[in-house]
Amino acid sequence: MSLISKAYLKKFLLRFFVVNVIYFLVKSTVNHGDTITTIDPTSIFYYCSAFFLLMFVWETNDWLIRKEIRSSRDKTLDLNNGIKIITINMAMFLPVAALIYYLGIFEFNQLCEINVDTPWLLFRIDFIRAILLAFVVIIYNLFYYSLKQKKEMENRMDKLKKEAMTSKYKSLKNQISPHFLFNSLNTLTSLMYEDRDLASDFVSRLATCYRYILDNREEDLVSLEKELSFLDSFIFMMNVRHEGALCITTHISIDPKEFVIPTLSLQMLVENAIKHNYYSKEKPLEISIIATDTNSIIVQNNLHLRKQKEASTQLGLQNIKNRYSFYTNKEVKIETENGYFKVALPLLSKDIKEIAMTKAS
Repeated sequence: MSLISKAYLKKFLLRFFVVNVIYFLVKSTVNHGDTITTIDPTSIFYYCSAFFLLMFVWETNDWLIRKEIRSSRDKTLDLNNGIKIITINMAMFLPVAALIYYLGIFEFNQLCEINVDTPWLLFRIDFIRAILLAFVVIIYNLFYYSLKQKKEMENRMDKLKKEAMTSKYKSLKNQISPHFLFNSLNTLTSLMYEDRDLASDFVSRLATCYRYILDNREEDLVSLEKELSFLDSFIFMMNVRHEGALCITTHISIDPKEFVIPTLSLQMLVENAIKHNYYSKEKPLEISIIATDTNSIIVQNNLHLRKQKEASTQLGLQNIKNRYSFYTNKEVKIETENGYFKVALPLLSKDIKEIAMTKAS
């Protein structure tokens, strides 16, 4: 493996070229039309000092930007951390530049052949010129990173939007699939002979489920109130189908009208628990949906895992994560402990969709 990556080598060569252009432009201005290719101790000193200082400020600026992005809450550059980077960068640069020009003009002036009548004036001119060039490099680099970050965010938002749409339609497809309808109709057929009142309720809940799915097929976020109302019908149907082998409870102590979540996300988690666990009347599957604060809503179940021929792909959970990442930096937390599988979905404020679209634009 190469010690220096191709990307870094390319960046270094580009900066080497830029530094040389800056140096020769400045030298041609200072020399007032004299030759800029003269090689003497003075030229060598100014070239080496210019090269070192500009590369120093450029590399330290890169390091500070990466450090600030890692430590910032939203992993982005803004005006506040931009000012912070400039301040720290200049604080690092100023003593180094002052030391180099002081040594060159005062201590090693014979070696560098810098013999002038007013060395302090020359020192101030060189020092101020270095400050201005360093400031320009820092501003340029911050501007470059900001544009790069904006482009990456736009690409990420486009990707996440596509993933969110894909996830949403996968969820919709799963719910209106022939398999789901076939199981529901089988249950309904049995109920018609055993309990007509229950069959009537089952038909009503089935219609409610499909109405919810069709009404919200274009929405990637719905209010928590709507999702819980739909989930109530879905839970009713699951309880009827599995006759006491399931125990699904909800405990919501917040105002569900004030929050939104990805469409069908709660239903997907409940269905995953049913799909991946063994249950019976003797060992029922206990599923709880809990929201006691405004941070998250938790779906948890006791574990009686089925023996799977193939390992789970966890596509459902990944789809939910992808859909959340489009709207927030809050993570979907997944835990397995003390015989329970728990998924905590962040609760999103009802204006989050407008905020996300504003950021994307």
